[in-house]
Amino acid sequence: METADREIREAGPADARAIAHVQVASWRAAYRGLLPDPLLEGLSVAGRETLWRGRLADEHARRAGRRVDVALEGTSPVGFIAAGPSEDGAGARAGETGAQPGEIHAIYVHPDFWSVGVGRALMASAVAHLAGIGASEALLWVLATNMHARRFYELAGWSWDGRTRTRPLGDPSGLEVSVEEACYGRPLL
Repeated sequence: METADREIREAGPADARAIAHVQVASWRAAYRGLLPDPLLEGLSVAGRETLWRGRLADEHARRAGRRVDVALEGTSPVGFIAAGPSEDGAGARAGETGAQPGEIHAIYVHPDFWSVGVGRALMASAVAHLAGIGASEALLWVLATNMHARRFYELAGWSWDGRTRTRPLGDPSGLEVSVEEACYGRPLL
């Protein structure tokens, strides 16, 4: 598959269902064996669609610099990335001061489009967006046991900054699931 011509565009509320489908398919493939099967099987495209429709319609978030981009195969979204100001409140490296860092909040590609450049194209779009809103550095949090994703980020110029955190996942099945995440950072300028 060619990716040099891959169209990346800003997502809107009409993309919510496709984004939800990508997210559910990606979670089920990427996190199998890393998260409990009942959690993965309990994921709902309809539930995720509602969540994404609200986020994509949020004009306040857009004005604050939050953005979701989709990668298209023809006219269909096959991947997405959400980026904006960091929710972390601190620089990717301890003790740094200056502009608020940017953050990749989510990046998911449908498994049928893994390893063909979709993720790289989405990442380039988000990095350009974060630099455009004045962030001099960016961070992201990744499931610590997801070595496939960690390699992807490292090949894209991100480095683990040594931080980890444990956070609960909202699980509609009622399971109490906490995950350990690792923080990656990179300069943008």
